[in-house]
Amino acid sequence: MPAPSSDDLTRLHFINALFAQVTGHDLYLAEQIKEAIAFSLAELEEQTREHPEFAAKYDTAFNASASLLLSKFFAERPRHGFFHWDATRTLTSATPLFARAELMTGLKQLSSFRESTLLVTNLRPALLPPEKRATPRRQRDYEDALAYIRELAAARTAPSADLRLLFL
Repeated sequence: MPAPSSDDLTRLHFINALFAQVTGHDLYLAEQIKEAIAFSLAELEEQTREHPEFAAKYDTAFNASASLLLSKFFAERPRHGFFHWDATRTLTSATPLFARAELMTGLKQLSSFRESTLLVTNLRPALLPPEKRATPRRQRDYEDALAYIRELAAARTAPSADLRLLFL
């Protein structure tokens, strides 16, 4: 059996962390979830083998599938709040003004839950597009956005609440 690639290991640890409540940090169970997601993307994976330039497209599809699976998991748990914010949903979503408005909507929705998860996806591609150069200003904007989201979530969450903030 060949050794897994670094991308496979990254995805495995990503799934293990994302689905920790399901897997209990068991890598065998995380591997099963990863393989199920990969099976659903088999055609795209085959295209990626033939055209390595599709790797970013595969990663995006993998993350989207994992996010959808996670939202379905939390939908079945009425005592646990879940909100997914995609920073690339619109062209302006990742700008500070619109990000604040969209995140505040999510935090208000989660405020009635004792335990909740806020999933933030595509923040890096929104602020550091792969087709553009990662300038110091873009990198600083990305770091500032991460800090801003963490601070906003901490400020707008009750001290007694358990909010899990996940960035994909």
